[in-house]
Amino acid sequence: MPTTASASTTSGPDGGPSSLVARLSSSDPDVKLKALREVKNQIIGSKTKKLSYIKLGAVPRVASILSAAIADGDCFQPAPAASVRGMLGYSSNVVVQSAAALGSFACGFDDGVQAVLAAGALPLLVRLLDHPDDKVVDAGARSLKMIYQSEFAPKYEILERGSLEFLVSLLNREGENVTELGAHIIAHSCRTFEEQKVMLEAGVLKRLVSLLDGSVGQRDASLGSLAAAFKNNSEVIKEFLGPHGGKSFNAILRLTVDSNSKTRLLACQCLIVIRDATDCYILEFGLNRKLVNTLLELLDDPGQVGDESAFVLSSLVLGKEDLHTIALEADAMVKFRDCMEKENVNPRRLRGVLLALADLCSKLEICRSTFLSMQVLKPLIGFLNHKEEDIRIAACTCLKNVTRSIKNLCAGYFMKNEALVTALVLLLMDASEEVQVAALGVVSNIVVDFTTQKSMFVAHEGMQQLFGLSKSMVPAVRSNALWALRNMTFLADDKCKEAVYLGMTPSLIADLICDDEVSVQEQALALVRNLVDGSIESIEQVFTDDGIILDAAGSQLQCGPNAEVLIQGMYVLGNIACGNEIHKEAVMCLLFPLVGRGPEPFFVNFLLSTDSRLRLATVWVLINLTLPSPGALNRQQRLQKEGVLSIVRSMVNDPCLDVKIRVKTLLTQTELGDF
Repeated sequence: MPTTASASTTSGPDGGPSSLVARLSSSDPDVKLKALREVKNQIIGSKTKKLSYIKLGAVPRVASILSAAIADGDCFQPAPAASVRGMLGYSSNVVVQSAAALGSFACGFDDGVQAVLAAGALPLLVRLLDHPDDKVVDAGARSLKMIYQSEFAPKYEILERGSLEFLVSLLNREGENVTELGAHIIAHSCRTFEEQKVMLEAGVLKRLVSLLDGSVGQRDASLGSLAAAFKNNSEVIKEFLGPHGGKSFNAILRLTVDSNSKTRLLACQCLIVIRDATDCYILEFGLNRKLVNTLLELLDDPGQVGDESAFVLSSLVLGKEDLHTIALEADAMVKFRDCMEKENVNPRRLRGVLLALADLCSKLEICRSTFLSMQVLKPLIGFLNHKEEDIRIAACTCLKNVTRSIKNLCAGYFMKNEALVTALVLLLMDASEEVQVAALGVVSNIVVDFTTQKSMFVAHEGMQQLFGLSKSMVPAVRSNALWALRNMTFLADDKCKEAVYLGMTPSLIADLICDDEVSVQEQALALVRNLVDGSIESIEQVFTDDGIILDAAGSQLQCGPNAEVLIQGMYVLGNIACGNEIHKEAVMCLLFPLVGRGPEPFFVNFLLSTDSRLRLATVWVLINLTLPSPGALNRQQRLQKEGVLSIVRSMVNDPCLDVKIRVKTLLTQTELGDF
């Protein structure tokens, strides 16, 4: 029976991985050198083979070979001219091959980087930069470059004694790989304001700009370093560019039309960092439009550049309405749709496109309308079932922004889409909590009751899933499930509210109001606020089970330190105070829990709060308590006796207009106003 090609790689006297790794420990120098070459050649470009050799322990053995070669006292001394197989002959070859093999393990493979670091190879490779043989230096620099292009590389402490001088020396070397290494180290390690400032003062940034005229590798590495040195530091950018921009900026700008696609992408990234950190005049010359057009063109690149361009475009347009308009005019939506409709799209590229599309639809209604008119929703729904978790999350992120469209929510556009509702309900059962949270964000939007089109969501057991997720052990899931239920009960009918009470039970709601997580407390109270907004029957529900829900709300109002929780709690009381006399008196008992004159009522502090929203919510409670009714006069007298209304009178010139208007209403209602 024929076997696959990979079956023969696990054994064999000469070429199998196990045999090859064993030969790395051979006492015969020629066997060892040949094994080094073979390992290096076999793993190039194959993550599968790299992982196979890592599991067999190849990396520590290669590192041991390099360490032994360095340990030879003559390794860093010039060899005699006649020494054909001396240290700069044979041993230098061993050093070159072992360094190259370590670099191959690290190249584009984080597991390989971690294995090389764990084997203690990093300081060994750094030592090679002082070797008298240029080939050895080049091999060490190449391998270090591979390591410092990974996020797992250790941060180089730029501010430590001698570190800056070392970096400067690398940038000033003649060898291309060494200068690239210096730039990569800076890009990976330059993070703080102090480090960026030191780079500027030491002239490092000017040297990086000079390297923009070098090879492709030097240009790309320098652009990455400049972006790191500029990030979130307007002071460094302004000092570096000077008052009028000048040659330095132009040197970066011209690379946006370079023949190399990666260089164009990196130049765009660098310019975005500059744009985001400064209000320099350069932004007035069509830079945004140029960046958008360039990045959309790069989306057609079949390789890694095309995969990354959407992420860069996302960072460019994030939260900026003017950029959204420019991108829409540049047919970004068409580009995104075409990419989504292709078969076998790289998951990285697809995720970037979905996130860029999400950003584009985050602000402007015209972008959302274009999205829907171009029928982008259909392929997007399909990605809700994608096997990659990140894709499902990105698709939900995009849908969350698209479903902010008030016009289409009012028309029930999303809730009527059975494919969408079915996919979202399935995501609520996803094994990933991150996916559940992302899906809940979409559900929270589409269940808002602008229409009565909720039967499909209910029919697909959507409400039951929300009830279950409200009990999740993950706070973010609980909070977002409650948020969705809160939106579902917004202006809902009694039937919907009754279903929520039955599905959650008063004791569960009370527990959620007193949850350890503030966000859960807030959403639980906001849910109750909506549940008691309406008919007398809906208010009656909070008095079942001996008023356990009302007691929980009162407890949070008396001890809750968070303004958001207090605001929602006061609106709960305000809505209950719209009920009958029994309901109003229950609220009064919560506001004045002590018999006779006692400490100042807790809610008085709310009237004096610096948060206008809390002041407004509290005034609304008082308005609803004093609405004309049989017991209104007694409640008004109690408020007068406790000094509450005198405090309200002091609020007639409240800086918040809404509060000022409601204070006028309350004082007029209690016949204490002079208007």
